[in-house]
Amino acid sequence: MNAELIVIEPCSTYCTSSYDKTTMIDVPAAQAPNRIAALLAAEESHTLDFKRISAEHKGIIETICAFANSDGGLLVIGIGDAKDQEAAGKSASRLFGIEENAEAFDDLRRLTLQRFAPAVTGIHWLRVPCTLRSGQSGHVVLLRIEKSAEVHSIIGNGTWTRMDRSNRELAAAEIVELAYQRGVRTAVNELVPVNLALLATPAWRTFIAARGLKTGTASEQLQRIGLADVLGGELVPTRAAVLLFAEDPGSLLAAHGTRADLRIMVYSGKSASAEAVPNLRKTPLTIRGPLIEQIDEAVRTVLRELEGGLTLASSGFKTRHVYPERVVKEAIVNAVIHRDYRLSRDIFVRIFDDRIEVESPGTFPGNITPGNIAWAGSNARNPLIAQNLREFPSAPNIDAGEGVKMMFAEMAAAKLYPPKYQQHTEVAVESVTVTLLNLARPSMWDVVNDWIDRNGPIANGKLREISGLDTLAASRQLRHWVAQGVLVALPTASRQLATYTKPELLGVIADSLSSEMDNDLKN
Repeated sequence: MNAELIVIEPCSTYCTSSYDKTTMIDVPAAQAPNRIAALLAAEESHTLDFKRISAEHKGIIETICAFANSDGGLLVIGIGDAKDQEAAGKSASRLFGIEENAEAFDDLRRLTLQRFAPAVTGIHWLRVPCTLRSGQSGHVVLLRIEKSAEVHSIIGNGTWTRMDRSNRELAAAEIVELAYQRGVRTAVNELVPVNLALLATPAWRTFIAARGLKTGTASEQLQRIGLADVLGGELVPTRAAVLLFAEDPGSLLAAHGTRADLRIMVYSGKSASAEAVPNLRKTPLTIRGPLIEQIDEAVRTVLRELEGGLTLASSGFKTRHVYPERVVKEAIVNAVIHRDYRLSRDIFVRIFDDRIEVESPGTFPGNITPGNIAWAGSNARNPLIAQNLREFPSAPNIDAGEGVKMMFAEMAAAKLYPPKYQQHTEVAVESVTVTLLNLARPSMWDVVNDWIDRNGPIANGKLREISGLDTLAASRQLRHWVAQGVLVALPTASRQLATYTKPELLGVIADSLSSEMDNDLKN
């Protein structure tokens, strides 16, 4: 294992296995030296922390809480941080081990079951044998904490999040914001002072006919199915009801500081120009209306744009977009259903010569990450919208949580690259983008993709080994994949040592742990 880079891969299939919060997995002694060397070479970061064991567990408990409330991470117990290194070049002096206070370590395992509200369930334990600074045999323990779908607090000690190298307690307003981001709270359940008469539309009549609502007034029916309630002595609709049935929900909700429309942009070339005159092929189209109609119109419009083919700006030739229709529709449906309707930003569908991008306001809900979405599927941020959309006669969704898995399977069957998910958090309005590449993948991509999933970043030498390419051909292929955006090069001291990984793993690559830990937990 390369001690210069530690990789924390996103939690994979073991996360749904029988392992619980107290199961301890032992690393074979033969693998331990490389594992310890890699840990000692790493620096604390957003996803990696080192702690010594002591009778005072405050710091460890706070880190577990912070990792669960952030993006997950690895907590190494028994290795001191850099200040515990006695002299340059003597990093082994940081190896105190859990034997430094064995009773306190046993107490810590009990506290991880008792100190959090709600309980943190995504904790995995790995024990690594080593030679301690004293010269005696001992152990370091790695705690793998998954990103949680909930918001966790420490009983009697607040709610914590992870910074670059430390933990920070959240203020009350920040806890509410995190609850919205995680999907624990959702804006579509909130009441908005909109006249109920504005919801008596064709979309509503289609809905109640399909739903079989026959008794009571429209207002009573809305209240009965949880889409309206009393506010200030008056019956008012939820935001979900406005989105589902109003003729122009975006305009109605704009008065309350949010948006609900979808915009389609068709570009000439492979990127959006930053110049004064944008490289748009036509005027951007804004799609409004109740969500069921918005989805249908957006899908029809995008597919119509793709059917005619696009003339490549560089060559004058036409190229045909060959994405499966089901994949295009699912990307748009997911953007509409799972967007964060608190945010004042539209959904954007961008069509380029070589790809489609669908950008939806809000971060990934629950414990979804770019790395696990392929197998974890989706986590409904807005169940009230999802469950009512499926009641329309031609429902855009079946609400079974299998749509994202279908997208990956359909793109694979079409011999295209898999959907690429990215989360944008360092911007004014957070968002998630799914990119569908209109590029046939070489057959070796399947092998390389699987190798990275199982082993971590790949280097030129390993690509040559598994593909039969020579050095120059392997380098060209890696550069080609980087140019297409399906691989990214990791920082390295020299080009000869360059390694590559998939973009969805990059968020936890910079300071992370070897994927060998995943294999240890699975095997």
